[in-house]
Parts: sequence; C-alpha cells; structure tokens
Amino acid sequence: MRRNRTTDQLIRAKRDAAATARAEFIEKIGVIAQSEGLPRIAGRVLAMLLYDGEEVSFGQLAGALKVSRGSVSSSVRLLESQQLIKRVARPGERQDYFQLVESAFANMVTASAMRVRRAADEIEESLQIIPASETGPRARVADYAAYYRAMGEGLDTAAKALRKTR
Repeated sequence: MRRNRTTDQLIRAKRDAAATARAEFIEKIGVIAQSEGLPRIAGRVLAMLLYDGEEVSFGQLAGALKVSRGSVSSSVRLLESQQLIKRVARPGERQDYFQLVESAFANMVTASAMRVRRAADEIEESLQIIPASETGPRARVADYAAYYRAMGEGLDTAAKALRKTR
C-alpha cells in the first residue's frame, strides 16, 4: 500500500516538531543548569537522559551533544556524584552507558536541602558572635537564619513527596 504525499509530509512534520522540541529542551536545561552554577554540558547530558529515557553510551552522548569526550567525562562524573545519573554496563560491551537514576529529582531536592541547612548553620554561627547590644542586626540575622531553616524544612517535605510518587 502506497501512502500519498500529504501523509508523508505530515509524518515528516511531526518528526521534525518532535526533534525540535527535544533539541530546545536539551538546550534549555543546559542554560538552567548553568544559571544554577553547574556546567552547561552537564545540564545538557541530564536533559538528554531525561528526555530520551534510555541508556546512552558515552560516545552517543558526545556525538549527539556535539561536545568533546572530555566534557562528557567531567559532566557524567559530576552528575553521578550528585546521584542524578548512574553508570550501567551491558554484557559483552566495553563502553559505559548512563541513565537517569529513579529518584533523580528527589535527590536534587535533598541536595538543595543540605545546602540550605549548611547556610543556616553558618548564619547562626555568625549570630552567636554578634553582641547582644546589637539588637537590630541580631534580629535581622536571626530572621535570615530562620528563612534558611524554613527552606530546608520545605525542601525536605518536597523530597519526601517526590520519593512517594515513585
């Protein structure tokens, strides 16, 4: 059975739209990661693994993202250390494959909670050395520490909720 030209054009248009959406998502997550202090390529690696939802080899990452193997190497090490992706092996193959970990988003939130708790600890240490006579600064610094404590509690709640959804 032969398809007509219009059907073929529609199929190509849908395929092109999907490819464009994928490429834009990958680039957007790279920019977001960069704005959060991570390497842009690490964000792109994470986005590709997230969007595609399958194991991807080291070489495939480098080729698809058009980046050096060194950039991929440092990015996957960073993402592995943050428990966002994991390295997997395939029987009989020598190259490494990577995939998103099951609880990646909860892990991201947990890491953020740890950072804000450390910030609260540091601020509270500063509060301890501010003289009692400095009531205005002490109150403002205490409020700032309370902000970080509340953020930590909220992030802990969010991480628990994300873990329950799996």
